[in-house]
Amino acid sequence: RQMLENEAVDVLQVDMTRCGGVTAFMKANTLCEAFSVPLSAHTAPAIHAHVGCCSPAVRHVEYFHDHVRIEGMLFDGVPELEQGTLAPDRSCNGHGMTLRMKDAERFRVAY
Repeated sequence: RQMLENEAVDVLQVDMTRCGGVTAFMKANTLCEAFSVPLSAHTAPAIHAHVGCCSPAVRHVEYFHDHVRIEGMLFDGVPELEQGTLAPDRSCNGHGMTLRMKDAERFRVAY
């Protein structure tokens, strides 16, 4: 909020995987709308695609191949880029992805 109030940013970059999830992302969107500042969804395009569709301040969703590759390795239902457009599957609830537990097992870390 302070950065927006002090006009310190031209575009606010928010990463839903690090800022507190969908709720925090939507709060950032509301602030961006209030201050007329565009919002950029930072990386993890599959998880940002659905929330980006309902966030008027979103300027774009960043699309990095390394994230897309990892998302495709671990999840079913990952949205695919088509002619520069990324859209979630509207026939599914939420982000529409399902974790493939067997594929994720090799990344398990014991604490």
